[in-house]
Amino acid sequence: EDESEEEPKLKYERLSNGVTEILQKDAASCMTVHEKFLALGTHYGKVYLLDVQGNITQKFDVSPVKINQISLDESGEHMGVCSEDGKVQVFGLYSAEEFHETFDCPIKIVAVHPQFVRSHFKQFVTGGKKLLLYERGWMNRWKPSVLHEGEGNIRNVKWRGHLIAWANNMGVKILDMISKQRITNVPRDDISLRPDMYPCSLCWKDNLTLIIGWGNSVKICSVKERHASEMRDLPNRYVEIVFQFETEFHISGLAPLCDQLVVLSYVKEISEKTEMECCARPRLDIVQPLPESCEEISSDALTVRGFQENECRDYHLEYSEGESLFYIISPRDVVVAKERDQDDHIDWLLEKKKYEEALMAAEISQKTIKKHKILDIGLAYINHLVEKGEYDLAARKCQKILGKNADLWEFEVYKFKEIGQLKAISRYLPRRDPVLKPLIYEMVLHEFLESDYEGFATLIKEWPGDLYNNTIIVQAVVDHLKKDPQNRTLLRTLAELYTYDQRYGRALEIYLTLRHKDVFQLIHKHNLFSSIRDKIVLLMDFDAEKAVDMLLDNEDKISIDRVVEELENRPELQHVYLHKLFKRDHHKGQRYHEKQISLYAEYDRPNLLPFLRDSTHCPLEKALEICQQRNFVEETVYLLSRMGNSRSALKMIMEELHDVDKAIEFAKEQDDGELWEDLILYSIDKPPFITGLLNNIGTHVDPILLIHRIKEGMEIPNLRDSLVKILQDYNLQILLREGCKKILVADSLSLLKKMHRTQMKGVLVDEENICESCLSPILPSDVSKSFSVVVFHCRHMFHKECLPVSNTVSPVQFCNICSAKHRGPGSAILEMKK
Repeated sequence: EDESEEEPKLKYERLSNGVTEILQKDAASCMTVHEKFLALGTHYGKVYLLDVQGNITQKFDVSPVKINQISLDESGEHMGVCSEDGKVQVFGLYSAEEFHETFDCPIKIVAVHPQFVRSHFKQFVTGGKKLLLYERGWMNRWKPSVLHEGEGNIRNVKWRGHLIAWANNMGVKILDMISKQRITNVPRDDISLRPDMYPCSLCWKDNLTLIIGWGNSVKICSVKERHASEMRDLPNRYVEIVFQFETEFHISGLAPLCDQLVVLSYVKEISEKTEMECCARPRLDIVQPLPESCEEISSDALTVRGFQENECRDYHLEYSEGESLFYIISPRDVVVAKERDQDDHIDWLLEKKKYEEALMAAEISQKTIKKHKILDIGLAYINHLVEKGEYDLAARKCQKILGKNADLWEFEVYKFKEIGQLKAISRYLPRRDPVLKPLIYEMVLHEFLESDYEGFATLIKEWPGDLYNNTIIVQAVVDHLKKDPQNRTLLRTLAELYTYDQRYGRALEIYLTLRHKDVFQLIHKHNLFSSIRDKIVLLMDFDAEKAVDMLLDNEDKISIDRVVEELENRPELQHVYLHKLFKRDHHKGQRYHEKQISLYAEYDRPNLLPFLRDSTHCPLEKALEICQQRNFVEETVYLLSRMGNSRSALKMIMEELHDVDKAIEFAKEQDDGELWEDLILYSIDKPPFITGLLNNIGTHVDPILLIHRIKEGMEIPNLRDSLVKILQDYNLQILLREGCKKILVADSLSLLKKMHRTQMKGVLVDEENICESCLSPILPSDVSKSFSVVVFHCRHMFHKECLPVSNTVSPVQFCNICSAKHRGPGSAILEMKK
């Protein structure tokens, strides 16, 4: 079948066991389905009760001729049977209740009331040339009444609730048993078809929806209540055809499936051999009704026994509402169609080799599936991928499918080994929960070691060292290094293996040989500082910055003196170490500051001057000697000024550097009048220097001192601009002074006003205040008597009699406490009397 074929909606199986025995000697003529059992009628007048597996539970000999119809009530306790010889029987399956009647014509149809088990619904109808209703009345007698006649034989009746639908030669009628009124007549479309050869199929979907199939036409009718205003002489119900469409073949049976329809069709085709029309296999289609057409959902051709001899009337479709079971009845066969469950869906996916979808479906429905196991589907999926050559995908799926099952993992690894694909599964092997046998991991590592050093190194880095026997793998790597001793990948991997084996010294030797970036990490992680005491130069050569940081961070393990000693023959590295040490702490390496002067002068001149400025332990004479030897002017100037020889420093700036700006800056820093005098004297015969002085000294030295000394006739470049700048600077100073004076006056006035406002405020005096002299409450216990209190603005309070008499002639008194500290505006007196 084509790969793109859609999945079928139904699955089929023959009803066997007792049914097989029956149909070997007899032929099925009709069948009725109840949720508890099946009732099968045969051409030889037998009625069999069957279980759902087809086993015979009861047998009734009803007639010597064909059984035309079997009817059951909803309870399944009463059965109605009619036969070709005109016999009608209605009896209780579990009671002695029974009714017999014989007509002079074949009775095609019998239908008992759905609620026949209830006493006031003892009714059934029969259909021959008339549609007769039998009701049990007084004295348990059955009274017949004619519901309809005159339009040919009644060939099908379906009773649902209070509605009876029947079909005769003219069409389909519906009778309302409550009002005893016929509410509709649906004529048949193709009157050319013989009604006895192409009978009408009727099916109630629910109590108000009737499905009619006749010939190749399907109608779905809905019974509705008529509005009271429309009644008049009309029935209180009417029927509306809501869906109507035609099928490709003639209809033998109908059944509802949710909002869809199951249609059993009789098919004829042209034989290729005889070129004559012959009977083909019947079809069971699922269709979706549309207002004017239908959409085919699925279509299956059924192989039933003896289909070549069957006519349209020989097929029947019955269904069990509660379980969505559909029974296709033919004279020699009974086939059961069921809705496919999730197990069937998975079967179909596996058959189409859609393993991933099958696995997903099984995972989603793992609680409901009975036939399949997720693990079995997964293993089949892995095998399928391996067969297709998708080894990486197969290995990746092992993670999800095998999970924590170590035995299955090991089985799959050996399977991958047999096909030479251990590399494919290596990335996905479990490393924790579960852990496989060490032999599995060693086997994979040996596979990589033989063909892929980089892959081998990756696995060693990613896999924990306890997964395999480290000694065996180390020996294997050593053997390979004998063939290729300079292979950096193998050497790096061997170092990692030594690390796992805690042979850190050997690992460190390899890392240093390889100049590997992980050497510092290894030292830190495993505290290997004792192993690197004699390897400091190697470390510095590899990465000086990282090595110095590591050494300085671990001074307690490798002392500064030890490092300096080790680097004695490599002064450039010694300088790098001591420079970083000085940056971290200016005092730790003070004993080496004298040595550092030479190192800075030799290897790092730009940092010499900052070092001389920041160091407090540097011998200045030694530094001056070195700088003078090397003619380092800036450093020499700094050292001379620091040693107090500013005049020599200034002279060196002027003579060596010829930089008047630097000289002026130096003079500003020293702020020494004699130094300014030397600068003026040195510059007086050099016009460019005079210009520089005129432009810069205006704010430090009176420019007149310089201007008076300029010789007449000397040509000074940009003199006018310099004089303008001096005047501007002077003007700016005047403006600044005036601005400061205004600010000072404004601030003084503001503070005076603030003080005045403060002193004008009242002062709270209550029982909690005390006299600062006698320390008793400031207010007397009897406030009705007169008393005097002196309160100062500083908030100190005295009884007037406790305040010492002032010796001065001034009437103003001052607080004794505050005036002992200082006399200020807050200590003046404020007297309160009462």
